[in-house]
Amino acid sequence: MQYNKITPKLLKQLESLLPDHCISTQQEDIKSYGSDYTEDLYFEPEVVIKPQSVDEIISVVKFCNQHLIPLTPRGAGTGLSGGALPVCNGIVLSMEKFNRIIFIDERNLQVTCEPGVINQHLQEAVKEKNLFYPPDPASKGSCFIGGNLAENAGGPKAVKYGVTKDYVLNLEVVLPTGELIWTGANVLKNSTGYNLTQLMVGSEGTLGIITKVVFKLLPYPKYNLLMLVPFNSIHNACSAVSEVFRRGVIPSAMELMERDAIEFTAQHVQTSIKLKDTTAAHLIVEVDGNDLELLYKECDVINEVMMSFECDEILFADAQSQKDEIWKLRRAAGEAVKTHSIYKEEDTVVPRAELPELLHGVKEIGKKHGFRSVCYGHAGDGNLHVNILKDNMTDDEWNKKLPFGIKEIFELCVKLGGTISGEHGIGWVQKDYMPIALNESNLKIQKGIKQLFDPNHILNPNKIFN
Repeated sequence: MQYNKITPKLLKQLESLLPDHCISTQQEDIKSYGSDYTEDLYFEPEVVIKPQSVDEIISVVKFCNQHLIPLTPRGAGTGLSGGALPVCNGIVLSMEKFNRIIFIDERNLQVTCEPGVINQHLQEAVKEKNLFYPPDPASKGSCFIGGNLAENAGGPKAVKYGVTKDYVLNLEVVLPTGELIWTGANVLKNSTGYNLTQLMVGSEGTLGIITKVVFKLLPYPKYNLLMLVPFNSIHNACSAVSEVFRRGVIPSAMELMERDAIEFTAQHVQTSIKLKDTTAAHLIVEVDGNDLELLYKECDVINEVMMSFECDEILFADAQSQKDEIWKLRRAAGEAVKTHSIYKEEDTVVPRAELPELLHGVKEIGKKHGFRSVCYGHAGDGNLHVNILKDNMTDDEWNKKLPFGIKEIFELCVKLGGTISGEHGIGWVQKDYMPIALNESNLKIQKGIKQLFDPNHILNPNKIFN
């Protein structure tokens, strides 16, 4: 696709459509919005726009569609697949000023908000009403709801409560051609035509710009109990995961951290948690609910399962401060690995019972191609984050060998019944690997959907597909 540059004439026309405070060509903004959390990638936008109204967004979209200007929607920039990078330059449309929680409907257990609301702020606001919005990605303290919708974000609570898509009832969306639609209705059941709501969730900003969202909520669980389970064998740690579910317990979270991940994170954040020389991995297991006696019984079952897989001494975190410390360690893992070395993070996912084989395969592929990996993730739903470290590899080895290793990891995921991304999305960095997961007919349908919504391919171009 051949896009147009924003000439002085076009810039003047764009400025006439918007208030002065919305639009910036300052180098500070250009630089700031040219990167996200994806490795060290950088693509300069020509213009940054921070709209405050839906009408302003519609004006920008129509302008871009008319003049064939690439338009990249952006949330908080915490994404890990390059979804918010303006790879074709053009305009970055930052949704940071769409940050209102519009209405918490206590009668119907719903909340309506804008996409620039921070995930944790939404959680805290509804918790004040004794309500619960479960999706909680590691970056919940900074990521926007709009980015969560774009990537169908999950987090530790997904194993019991599901991911972002499971809470979306309705979306207000500006289409790439400038029309404004609601995708559904504020109801729990809807069999009225195609499900455009679920099509938008996870579409990575390629089909429309979300301006409002209606989520369903749950009553807030009264209690939670947390266990930190050390293992001398990472294979045993992975094998124990699916056995817990087979025994009839569904934890609210079940996280895996291998030793390197624990050590890197302990250097990054203060912690009193001691790591024995023999420890190969930790499982973090949480249960929650309203019946404390039942939760203790579930912990007894979990304890029995863990012991049968030869775990070490289990830490039962009963004080809130201890729970917070354990979760801080887990949530800081990604940032800790990032500060240690140049890295590539792959967001693999397989059926949970295949997790031991996936982890073993990742390590064997690393040995074959000469790289080290640090693994952690959402063991309860088979979602393993594989951080490949450059360490002492030469630039030539890194650039030539790594793509083959990543390809083999993804082929292993698919062979095990999984796929190439669980919650980070495809974006810019994974699109070359899409044919591993999807056949030609599937890809043709998906590209046809993009063509239908965005005939001029102006919205977040060159993402998901080549």
